[in-house]
Amino acid sequence: MNKFLLLLISCTVFAQTSFAQTKSKKFSNEGEFTSNCEGPAVDSEGNVYAVNFARDGTVAIMSKKGSASFFVTLPKGSTGNGIRFADKNTFFVADFTGHNVLKVNLLTKDISVFANEPKMNQPNDLAITAKGHIFCSDPNWKEGTGQIWHVSPEGKTRLVAENMGTTNGIDVSPDEKKLYVNESVQRNVWVFDLAPDGSLSNKKLLHKFEDGGMDGMRCDIEGNLYIARHGKGEVAVLSPEGKVIQTITTIGKKVSNICFGGKNGKTCYITLQDRGCLETFKANTAGREWAMMKAFEEVNKK
Repeated sequence: MNKFLLLLISCTVFAQTSFAQTKSKKFSNEGEFTSNCEGPAVDSEGNVYAVNFARDGTVAIMSKKGSASFFVTLPKGSTGNGIRFADKNTFFVADFTGHNVLKVNLLTKDISVFANEPKMNQPNDLAITAKGHIFCSDPNWKEGTGQIWHVSPEGKTRLVAENMGTTNGIDVSPDEKKLYVNESVQRNVWVFDLAPDGSLSNKKLLHKFEDGGMDGMRCDIEGNLYIARHGKGEVAVLSPEGKVIQTITTIGKKVSNICFGGKNGKTCYITLQDRGCLETFKANTAGREWAMMKAFEEVNKK
């Protein structure tokens, strides 16, 4: 068993018997981000990052209290969407206008093209394994179609799922044996079997919503999926079996993405495109990405 899985198991001590919060509250100031407000992700110090601060093509850093400032400006022609950390000092950004996955160094603020794939429609959101395998949702909004790309730890792209609907939110299960992806327009949430080399198989429908849209989503350490219901003003929580077990009501309606942070990994940060800001709420269980960051910190100590 790898160290990440061991840490996930140990993190379950933070779980509680009832959900802590059913409504979000304000985090950052309204109107600071554009209508493409997305991301978000949390570093080892608890700072929150989100894209398109003040103007498209930027990344902001926010303190634990929600104070935002410019962190980096992406290369000309690039616009960020989903952000995922690959280690303590590195995060990747889905660049939907440049057809890239960009790599950002937190310490130097250097930005490089990790992967470029001209065949991508518009890389939207990212999921990542502990060993650095990246999965990129790739919707074609005009045609109502989509696909999924795998990006190897060396930066090589490979199409691993095609002929789908508008693929958007995407994440890996805590045991890294499943990949989840949703289709915004079709309102489907799919689950694939995930092989160690990044190959996908055995596609199954996990859940279908009857109304509202979907955008980004993230797993907690127990395998529950937290799904941004874009246009609905909600975050829906699905069990690993596909049952809706909680709904969090948000202030804004256009919830675009979500991440986990905070002292115990249970603080959720969500981006709101209609309000141009972030909101926050408390989850019952720590997030998988928070547990990954704790594992990254342990590696750095050695």
